[in-house]
Amino acid sequence: MAIVVASPGDAVEPLALQRSGPLVDVVCAQPGTPEERAALDRAMADAADRGVRVSDEPWVIDAEPGKITARVLEALRHLRPLLVTTLDPDPEHSSLDVETKGPVVTEPPLRGSVARATIAAARRHQRECGSPVFIRCHRAGVPATLGPRACDRHPLPLRWLVRGVDGRLSAYLPSAAGVLRWTEKRVGGNEWSGPELLEGPDLLPGLEVVQDAQGYVHLFGLRRRKGPDGTDWVDVAHTTQYQTGRALGAWRSAGNPHGKNPGKSREVGFPAAAFDANGDLAVFVRNFGHSISVRSQGPDGRWSGWQHLRGVRVADELIAQPGGSGVPEVWARARDAAAAIRWHRETPSGEWTLDAAGTVSPAPGTLSAAPEAGSVRYRYAGSNEVCVQVPGAGAVSLGGRDGTGPVAGVAGVDIQGWGCTVLVRSGESGACLVGAHADGRPEGGVWWFDAGETSVVPPAVAVDGLGRAVVAVLGGDGRLRITRQVPGEDGLVFTSWTVVPGV
Repeated sequence: MAIVVASPGDAVEPLALQRSGPLVDVVCAQPGTPEERAALDRAMADAADRGVRVSDEPWVIDAEPGKITARVLEALRHLRPLLVTTLDPDPEHSSLDVETKGPVVTEPPLRGSVARATIAAARRHQRECGSPVFIRCHRAGVPATLGPRACDRHPLPLRWLVRGVDGRLSAYLPSAAGVLRWTEKRVGGNEWSGPELLEGPDLLPGLEVVQDAQGYVHLFGLRRRKGPDGTDWVDVAHTTQYQTGRALGAWRSAGNPHGKNPGKSREVGFPAAAFDANGDLAVFVRNFGHSISVRSQGPDGRWSGWQHLRGVRVADELIAQPGGSGVPEVWARARDAAAAIRWHRETPSGEWTLDAAGTVSPAPGTLSAAPEAGSVRYRYAGSNEVCVQVPGAGAVSLGGRDGTGPVAGVAGVDIQGWGCTVLVRSGESGACLVGAHADGRPEGGVWWFDAGETSVVPPAVAVDGLGRAVVAVLGGDGRLRITRQVPGEDGLVFTSWTVVPGV
């Protein structure tokens, strides 16, 4: 793993997130002050006490303006990391210029420059070497105690293992050079193709994976591009996978709620999306003012204008899903309180209603969708235990206080003749933990067990074309690992892990 930052002090927070795993190298664009170097030395000593292996001395590339990408690329060629951590390429504004109406950013300019150069260098390095490289952008100032998911500027997908129309599974993950895809060669089989780098625009390092009612897979991301005048813009990009394992449809822009202001456009949050029963698509983003903006696309491909959902300032954590009436709803973690807020409407053309009176109190970076309409899973901010919000009944504890991050799940799994929901989450040091409860009855409790593998991304779960629960992780070597439910066994039992050969 490589942490690439502007100066030694910028590496302290990302380094504090590491608990164990691969050797960590720190790469700095400038030597920094004595105080910064002393702070990094302390952070490296603390990391060593936690069992993290850190190189003795940080690299200082001493990059000149215009040459940062080349210098970072040289470092990556030498280090060959699987994971690269840098800071936010578009740091958040601290105020607004009254005259230009543009954002005023007080973070050191080199932070954003180095982050953008690191993303470009990692993209080129992956295309050169052919091996996966994964990027994480850490928001400066977010405490490491909140966990990696809460600190990421561009979140990894939680639902990244999906079953296509023909019954075969595909896995989708964002890498430095674009979206990687692994695909089952036959329904329920252990042979996979991939990882295949899908053609597409230069996306920022995050991904949202959604399926519509027909089973088609839709991918959403953010892309940074040059406008006609050379100014950098960010917009939402979207493509569709119609046939499993085949080429994607064309990537198209879903726009940006700040389409006339490039500075504001670069600060939008990562998109969340959901379909209704009629095929209408709703795309939500956290906007420049930290409220939510939403627009819809009908089955005919026409987009509505952006609508702003006001009422509560929100953080970069949105969950979109079908509501009780089949119309998409969105949950968001509040920016200034330990609470989650829900916006919903009864009909596709109805007014958006804000529900801020719920009992959801999530730890940052832990919201995820639950199968029941109006429900979400999260870790309770007071205890870190996994909970699910049940409509009309409040919060139900699912245990599992260890580890960090959200929980993924899939309903309708047959376990000894009972329909069950299988859950997966990250435990200590990235361990993949699995549990289950009867469909619609989380109050019965969950028994969690270690599935025997670790993952550098949140583990995923899906039901394959033969009706078995399948769990997927990404190992520290960058290879996909798969385990399947063994039908007919006493309880929830899985096969030994299958390691999908890499490139």
